[in-house]
Amino acid sequence: MSGLLYRLGRAAALRPWRFVIGWVLVVGAVAGIAAAVGGSTHDDYRLSGTGAQRATDLLTERFPALSGADARVVVHTRTGTVDAARVAAAQKRIAALPNVSSVEVAPPAPGGRTQLVTVRYDRKVTDLEPKETLDRLKGATTDLTAAGDQVEFGGQVPENVTAPNGVAEIVGIVAALIILLLAFGSVVAAGLPLVVALAGLGVGVTGISLLAAVTDIATTAPTLAVMTGLGVGIDYALFILTRHREGLGAGLDVPESVGRANATAGLSVLFAGFTVLLALCGLVLSGVPVFMTMGFATGLVVAATVASALTLLPAVLGLAGRRVLRRRDRAAGTVTGADARWVRGWADRIGRRPLVWLIAGGALMLTLAAPALGMRTWPSDAGSEPESSTVRKAYDLVAAGYGEGANAPLLVAVDLNRTGRTAVDGLDARLARVPGVASVAKPRTSPDGTAAVIVVTPRYGPQDARMTGLVDRIRADVLPPGADVTGLTAVYVDLSRVLGDRLWPVIGAVVATSFVLLLIVFRSLLAPLKAAVLNLLSIGAAYGVLTAVFQWGWGAKLLGLPHGVPVSSFILLLMFAVLFGVSMDYEVFLLSRVREEWKRTGDARGAVRTGLASTGRVITSAALIMVAVFLGFAADPSLVIKQMGLGLAVAVALDATVVRLVLVPASMTLFGRANWWLPAPLARILPEFDPHGGAAEPAPATPEPSRV
Repeated sequence: MSGLLYRLGRAAALRPWRFVIGWVLVVGAVAGIAAAVGGSTHDDYRLSGTGAQRATDLLTERFPALSGADARVVVHTRTGTVDAARVAAAQKRIAALPNVSSVEVAPPAPGGRTQLVTVRYDRKVTDLEPKETLDRLKGATTDLTAAGDQVEFGGQVPENVTAPNGVAEIVGIVAALIILLLAFGSVVAAGLPLVVALAGLGVGVTGISLLAAVTDIATTAPTLAVMTGLGVGIDYALFILTRHREGLGAGLDVPESVGRANATAGLSVLFAGFTVLLALCGLVLSGVPVFMTMGFATGLVVAATVASALTLLPAVLGLAGRRVLRRRDRAAGTVTGADARWVRGWADRIGRRPLVWLIAGGALMLTLAAPALGMRTWPSDAGSEPESSTVRKAYDLVAAGYGEGANAPLLVAVDLNRTGRTAVDGLDARLARVPGVASVAKPRTSPDGTAAVIVVTPRYGPQDARMTGLVDRIRADVLPPGADVTGLTAVYVDLSRVLGDRLWPVIGAVVATSFVLLLIVFRSLLAPLKAAVLNLLSIGAAYGVLTAVFQWGWGAKLLGLPHGVPVSSFILLLMFAVLFGVSMDYEVFLLSRVREEWKRTGDARGAVRTGLASTGRVITSAALIMVAVFLGFAADPSLVIKQMGLGLAVAVALDATVVRLVLVPASMTLFGRANWWLPAPLARILPEFDPHGGAAEPAPATPEPSRV
């Protein structure tokens, strides 16, 4: 493989325009096809086998009017009482809007200053255009606002409106450019990784649109894919560029240096990208369609960035020539800073007392991870939105006027074909006696008389930890076989349980497959085991920081949240898959150089010091870029993306500092030659694979004899 990458890189550097034009054609073709036949994103939250899903399916079949999306129009007057005539006129206008199946006006809240209008649609929220639907609702209520009433909007439709936001991407790109400029001292060298990463990102993101044409892709999947792809794309290009600069400093000509960089660092990039894809494939085991599509979409972008780093980057390096070096380096024929002195000094310091540093670093990571023991996961709702948003204002008005539980109604669906026609007799009274229930509506029978539904209003808000116990009590103590509970809160209860049950199988599968892959590549038992343990440690520390910042509320205000909120149920699986893959990038790049030195010198401790010194600068720069990119996404209005951005930034920062600069060199120094021990029977059956092209790099081509 290294020979193939060497020839590919050298050919691209010798004939750069062929590869550049080829990439331009590919990007244009994919974008054109996506514009013509591409699909739009839709969330699929089906939870097969859960009680909430069974009840939802029953409502879809027997109560079509209750099975679609909903929206809430909350009318509030600051003085007097709500004008019933104006509300009735607005009700008629709303009822005439497209896809509206029914409009229900609740009695005014005590005091008469707030009134709730529930709008139900004949389609699921994933089949509507939330922004257009919300704009129509606003247009139908202009008379109310013109009269001085406060009108706010909540429910599924408004909560699924995502405002266009490119700030995170711009912040990440600008920060990456500044970091690269400081690291390389050359505008050309700083700009090339960005160009290459954006090219791969363009192909990957438009590919997601094509994928959405044939299957459901989660609405947050493109944002997650861009966040991950932008970070790893710049890093992959940075790894190869750094190795190329070293080759130029060693006196190689441009095509030869590019070829060797592609054969060595490029092979590490290929393996690192494959590891990220492997981790993302673990989301398939979640069994939740929305997670599976997030993995597919992010994997598509990562694959595109790997391809751009291995094919487009060598071409643009060939075009740039020696301009990737500083002016003084081009004049002197050397590369300053390739072997960072401070990293070598740091490696020497770690090597003198490895056990002390190992204990100190491990204690710090465990301390940061400790809050995760009390983590509570729960999907985000309107109560977690900023106080300036309309969905949060609607939430607060409903809670103040009708009680917290009015924001979390439960629907009890009864299949009368299974339970018998008398099953609903007295069921509402029994539900009203359940502790935690505020009120129960009278049963409603389906048009064909084969099903019934009862609306239950809890005393608790949707984020209240007691809601799980209330749903469980209703299911276990009141409902007969053939009946179950649904509604957004019941779905959240089942979703949290499903994700909690699937977390450990996903972790086990990803860690096991990564261990086997590293075992084959590095031909060592201890190296992949250490990598898995340290990666889990950094992920655990990130979980702990998330718990403290969001659940404990230590940084909620700084991130635009009104108060502490639970960690989103989506975060655990998503963060694990992305972080485990990204952490392996640095592990592969560092271990590849250490192993290269080990094979060349046979000095286990010296190999750790040399490998850390030669990669410390590029790993630090790459980590700073990733942290900047991820922190930019922490400003995203979506709580899931906000928590993902902060969690990924914290994990990468810890991974590049505490893990790579302390725990890895300390543990490898302690283990010495045992780092590369492999039992003889296993060594005979494992294939030979060198992640860095071998210590002996491809030799320069023999020049042709001069003609006399």
